[in-house]
Amino acid sequence: MTVTIRQALNRALADALAADDDVFLIGEDIAANGGVFKITDGLLDRFGAKRIYDTPISEQAIVGCAIGAGMSGLRPVAEIMFADFAAVCFDQLVNQMAKMRYMSGGQVTLPVTIRFANGAGGAFGAQHSQTGENWFLNVPGLKLVAPSNPADAYGLLRSAIDDPNPVLFFEHKNMYNDKGELGDDPQPVEIGRAAVVRAGDSATVVATQAMVRQAVDAAERLAERGISLEVIDLRTIAPLDTETVGASVDKTNHLVIVQESPVAGSWGSTLVSDVVRDRFESLDAAPAIVATDSTPVPFGEAMERAWLPDADAIVSAVEGMLQA
Repeated sequence: MTVTIRQALNRALADALAADDDVFLIGEDIAANGGVFKITDGLLDRFGAKRIYDTPISEQAIVGCAIGAGMSGLRPVAEIMFADFAAVCFDQLVNQMAKMRYMSGGQVTLPVTIRFANGAGGAFGAQHSQTGENWFLNVPGLKLVAPSNPADAYGLLRSAIDDPNPVLFFEHKNMYNDKGELGDDPQPVEIGRAAVVRAGDSATVVATQAMVRQAVDAAERLAERGISLEVIDLRTIAPLDTETVGASVDKTNHLVIVQESPVAGSWGSTLVSDVVRDRFESLDAAPAIVATDSTPVPFGEAMERAWLPDADAIVSAVEGMLQA
């Protein structure tokens, strides 16, 4: 069955609500209005106001409520409308939710999922277009998930809700209408496992979310020139699946990272560091990171497109690496 990422997420939430009475949803405009991106559309009618809660415009209250509910044994799924707004509730996320299990000596678990609309491409401006996952890379205790297709969106969200630990779940707002196949009986997808979406042996290209389709586009162009790219969708930012990436680098001897964010302090920088440390002998050239400029996300469609990495930039990076 062909569905959009929006439909896959909606089904994942509905299936989780139906499977476990401890699951409930909380967020701004998620009930009567079905969410600003319509991910929760129809769930209020099906499950009622005791399971789908509208909140005031207060990210601190949303996350604080989710933490308390999780500590009490429930499984809250909280929506923060834009990933950029994680900054408003940063203390709850990194000093409370991420550390509560550790500070209680394992006596308290936090099966809390926080959903964020992530990324650029919709001309929402600098305060509503950021990829927020890199902000949390230095926070032990959080799992960071970033799917790029409907099947993974469904499967990873089900796994996030079932997880006894807090999961930050990033949904690319410019991909909600992207289509893909979802089986009649979709299953959870393991958190922490990357996916090889295209096999190749000339170079390894690792990407997430919207950059995956740019990487596949670049691979198709380069295939016409006899260059075979292996494209890996990381799917999970933390924990990083360095084994899948490393096994690919052992085969291709080249690594290119593609990310929708600046280089400094990013998952791409972390992954390059890990690969160079563990598989230096496998590399025939220095790894490359195709990234955005180190600026705020520019406003306006044309400027935003120029700021974002694309297939042309990936092709150029791969060709330059192989020629060197």
